[in-house]
Amino acid sequence: MTTSEINFDKLPEVHQGDSASSASPLPRFEGDLSELPNQACWALQNLLAQRYISKDTHPDLWAWTLDHRRVLTSRLSELDLRLRISEDLEVAYTEQAQTEVQHPRARKLLRREPMTTYASILALQLARIARTSRAEQLIGRDDIHELFSGIRHRKDRDGAAIRNRVDEAITKMVNVKILVASSDDPDSFSISPVILAVMTGQMVDELSKEFERLRRESDGSNADEPMQFDSDDGDDETDESDWARAGDDDGN
Repeated sequence: MTTSEINFDKLPEVHQGDSASSASPLPRFEGDLSELPNQACWALQNLLAQRYISKDTHPDLWAWTLDHRRVLTSRLSELDLRLRISEDLEVAYTEQAQTEVQHPRARKLLRREPMTTYASILALQLARIARTSRAEQLIGRDDIHELFSGIRHRKDRDGAAIRNRVDEAITKMVNVKILVASSDDPDSFSISPVILAVMTGQMVDELSKEFERLRRESDGSNADEPMQFDSDDGDDETDESDWARAGDDDGN
């Protein structure tokens, strides 16, 4: 039999595997009615579950997000969310869209967490460090404590109390995946480049001015004294950017 005698229309279909470009992806579970390729679904799930996706830690998710950015942007918009992609930094994340008129039935899906003054200062300092170079930035716990060496606290003036406050700020940055602890040394961290996407140059400048204003207005302080601020008991908390998700994630 020659190739001209073969009826190709009667040949059985052969699945080519789970391809992102497949028009009819294999179902992921019984009753799966999704119209999106599986890889787009997995990218969408991780954009909702994780604080951010980076090419360095999740190269597959990063590639799928770029491949399907238009449909992912549309699906997230349906939830009043924006897809943010920084190709220079190779990170992607979602943020809550700020609508002009909030409908009474609308719901915010991204949970905002408060940051204490110490955590805010640490985020500001980490952003400044990260802006000096795009290469991986490493910092130790002692180095972070040194960043606070010129700061006094009105209530917690002893070194041990201040050190505890700084350790709490470090824990906060680890929880929101801005600091990534080394697997070999828990007191050594890398600074995630996502902080440059979340904390823009304008935001860094505005925070710097705000902290300088607080320093000047502190009772008994002057231009030559270290910054003083009130206790982090909840009154001076500020909202962080939308790094937190609706639920906890394991970062895998």
